[in-house]
Amino acid sequence: MVRTSHPTDNELWMILTMSNYRRANTNGGTYFFTVVTYRRQGFLCNNNVREALRDGIRHVIATRPFIIDGWVLLPDHLHCIWTLPPNDANFGVRWAMIKCYVTKQCAADLQRNDWMSTSKRKRNESTLWQRRFWEHQIRDDRDYEKHMDYLHYNPVKHGLVKNVKDWRHSTFHRYHRNGVYDENWGGDDVLVMDEEFGE
Repeated sequence: MVRTSHPTDNELWMILTMSNYRRANTNGGTYFFTVVTYRRQGFLCNNNVREALRDGIRHVIATRPFIIDGWVLLPDHLHCIWTLPPNDANFGVRWAMIKCYVTKQCAADLQRNDWMSTSKRKRNESTLWQRRFWEHQIRDDRDYEKHMDYLHYNPVKHGLVKNVKDWRHSTFHRYHRNGVYDENWGGDDVLVMDEEFGE
């Protein structure tokens, strides 16, 4: 039976304190994230995983609010931009809860016991997600714009489509409806980034 309850605060704290990495911690900050599947497995666009991810995000937002500014879902990774509430900087707990939710909903189909290492067993991890995630605190409007462009152009960069508008799993369509992007933005012309983001 798959457990559907959220991890306790103590469980989340243990997950977060396993790492010695220093994370940004500005209350109310806006952050760009890259989250990757374990061994770059290509299941994130599967219907059941997308539904679990959507439900997990809704469940987390209900208790730990945040705003999703931008999102793109690719088969083996995702990029997104979030803005946290003014009195909160704890995106790590939110990611732990989301990943945990998806794992509990999808482990029966996706868990690979042959990939379970001693370390993974000790940390009570699954084989769905890469252990950590990459984050960057957005510095200003130009930084925001560059990361939003990178996020939306990513399916073209990875050769999944020829035009940004052709990728379904992206907030590009919302921004196009709101007049931010032209319909053919990032289409025929290669978008040149002056640096790599989130890799």
